[in-house]
Amino acid sequence: MDKKTRTLAINPGSTTTKIALYDNCDELFAVSIAHSLEDLKPFAEIQDQLQYRTDLLEKIMLEKGYDLGDVDVFAGRGGGVVPLEGGVYTVSELLADHASRAMSGGAHPAQLAAQIAKQFADRFGKLAFVVNPPDVDEFSDVARVSGVRGIYRESHIHALNQKEVAIRFCRSRGVKYEDVNLIICHLGGGISITAHEKGKMIDSNDIINGSGPMTPTRSGDMPYMKIIDFSYSGEYTKKELSNKLNKAGGLISHFGTENVPEILEKISTGDKYAELIINGMIYQCAKYAGAMAVALKGKINAIIITGAIADNAYFTDRMKGYLAWISEVVIMPHEFELEALAAGVMRVISGEEKAKTYTGIPVWNGFE
Repeated sequence: MDKKTRTLAINPGSTTTKIALYDNCDELFAVSIAHSLEDLKPFAEIQDQLQYRTDLLEKIMLEKGYDLGDVDVFAGRGGGVVPLEGGVYTVSELLADHASRAMSGGAHPAQLAAQIAKQFADRFGKLAFVVNPPDVDEFSDVARVSGVRGIYRESHIHALNQKEVAIRFCRSRGVKYEDVNLIICHLGGGISITAHEKGKMIDSNDIINGSGPMTPTRSGDMPYMKIIDFSYSGEYTKKELSNKLNKAGGLISHFGTENVPEILEKISTGDKYAELIINGMIYQCAKYAGAMAVALKGKINAIIITGAIADNAYFTDRMKGYLAWISEVVIMPHEFELEALAAGVMRVISGEEKAKTYTGIPVWNGFE
């Protein structure tokens, strides 16, 4: 390809909007726009933030000296759509509409990404894609089963980074993602620990509905009778209890902060409680990775630890201590979500991958 493809990658989060501009996969700039509670206060619903975030992106592009009309592809993280298989999807009217209505069942700023991308693409006559959105569902049927009829385990994973890390690892080893089995531990503000079997994410913990290890902000698995006790104690509304478990749980509950380096500093000064809690978090992450080894029947090419927390040797060294007997453990710190958007675009532009059409029909919608 002689002409480079210019891609604007768009990744809205709860308190930030991250964008980056690429020529092919070469970064021209990357920015994380912070949104304070005061900034977002005027918007009753997440969908109400659409124009606010769109306008901010235009402003940043102007400040950086780039013309939106020169962008070839607008790539969004995606979100808010029905369960679908992994891949790169063209943002159609149907996909954008489903995102606007949070058809996934839970509103999240990620649903704005496809809509922003489509607005720009329509305006300038360009392409709009989403890449491995959070709604990717490739679970095996047995992974969905729970002990209550009609309640099933759902796929909510850091799909974009999980898939990108898998592809990067495979390219570094000269193998195809579709030919290997991997366990990928995404350790960040949220934690997803996932079994990848020959190109499919067949099992993981649920980062939305609450399962898996404790995280910097989430309680992780808890005895359900204790949660029932909380629910009927009269001390919490539904929203307050949800926040206690899902936003103010984990490290925040123990320390009032989600900052892992700050807590590791406490350990270095002899804080035994901090050491206990961090070691407990590490232990829980390793246990989930072990469970994914069972899902893959012990046939594992590598265990990969990625995400922001993977930059801390205290954490990764101890994870290795639990897991090295299972398989090679590879550390790929930080997350690659913006890079993953550009890379997904380039796989389509180069013909390596074909863009998919969103049907609006869930790949799985229950057994009954």
